[in-house]
Amino acid sequence: MREPPSRRKFLTNLGGTAAVSLALRGNAQGFLFPALSGRFKLSVITDEISQDLGHALEIASKEFGLGFVEMRTLWNKNIINLDQKEITEAQRLLQKYSLQVTDIASPLFKTDWPGAPKSKYSPATPQFGADYPFEKQEEVFERAVAVGNALGTNRIRCFDFWRLEDQEPFRAAMNDTLRRAASDAAKEKMTLLLENEFACNTATGLEAARTLHAVQSPNLQLNWDPGNAAYRGEIAFPEGFQKIPKERIGHVHCKDALRKDDGTYEWAAMGRGIIDYVGQFRALMQAGYRGTMSLETHWRGAGSAEESSRQSFAGMKELLGKAGAL
Repeated sequence: MREPPSRRKFLTNLGGTAAVSLALRGNAQGFLFPALSGRFKLSVITDEISQDLGHALEIASKEFGLGFVEMRTLWNKNIINLDQKEITEAQRLLQKYSLQVTDIASPLFKTDWPGAPKSKYSPATPQFGADYPFEKQEEVFERAVAVGNALGTNRIRCFDFWRLEDQEPFRAAMNDTLRRAASDAAKEKMTLLLENEFACNTATGLEAARTLHAVQSPNLQLNWDPGNAAYRGEIAFPEGFQKIPKERIGHVHCKDALRKDDGTYEWAAMGRGIIDYVGQFRALMQAGYRGTMSLETHWRGAGSAEESSRQSFAGMKELLGKAGAL
């Protein structure tokens, strides 16, 4: 199928931009160890600090002592919607602060499943600056690949479609879509990181194990998020974690949650919620995990995104220290 001119131009331009910064890319498979020494390669999602990428990177590098960042939205644009000039500026800033990108936190498959009842979780307005229906997911993938190549990462986050009350009639077709996407990723020398997202069909450790068992591809790994599992009502650790295949964990998100009196959940600073992160970090080490791990604050109780991330990162460091991971 012939691509629209604007789409071809975007991908071609980013392909050229990717060649600008070989030093930034290095070996996408072999990350350097971050300044903050520990058992994991620690990171933070930049827009959880600020939409000002330069400011977020300065805090990540100079204040938090990190060597990695995860990128989702920057300058109030979704990362897959950046133009060539913005990509070049992002490259410059990453080099300035000696930071590497863990993965492209794309919105791939964060959309309604065609032919199914509309999900109650389907947002009325674009989420994180992205509004791509199912028919546009091929373009989302291609843009994420292009941006990943430009920013020096071979990993792309994805999801499992907005959550349905009954996903069983559509589950086999969803798995087929994930299987084809993993095959496409392999051709591009990319790996997909499926995040268990509380508002999507793979939300818990139990559901992640089911999906990964159905899609047996080395190019589909799990972005394990204990916070999302807890928000869905699962005891993330140890129960949820025990169910997932440890060798398929490709990335970890860290955020904490609290259960309110009415049975619903709210986000909390790391160490102030219900998740046993000390146990979780120890179990990850025992399982041999040495990969990337991003703080995804979500909690805003400190009054601003920046201060909330600062306090949550302090809590995360304390938990890592108690676990013997720092």
